[in-house]
Amino acid sequence: MANAVATPPTGFAAISRAVVAAAADLVGSVERAVVGEQKIRTARDNAWDAMCADRARAQARDQMDALVRAILADGPRSSTPAPLPPARPRAATRRKTLATASR
Repeated sequence: MANAVATPPTGFAAISRAVVAAAADLVGSVERAVVGEQKIRTARDNAWDAMCADRARAQARDQMDALVRAILADGPRSSTPAPLPPARPRAATRRKTLATASR
C-alpha cells in the first residue's frame, strides 16, 4: 500500500472517452468550416430562442384566455338554432316507395 497515487482509467472507458472527445472536436471543426465562425449556435442563442418561444406561447395563451372570457361574458345565445332540413328516406324505404308507385 505504499503506492496510493490514483492511476488514470485504462481500457475500454479511456478509449471510448478519447473517441467521443475526438468526434466532438471533428464536429465542431466541420461546423465552423461549413457555416462560418459567426453563425455557430451557442448556448446564449439557444437560450434566447427558448425565451422568445416562451413569450410567444404566453402571448397566445393570454389571447385565448381573453377570447374565452369574451365568449363567456356574452352569455348563451338568445336565438334558437336554425331548423334541420328534413331527413332523406333510407334506401329500403325508397325501394318500397318506388315499387308501390310503379304499380
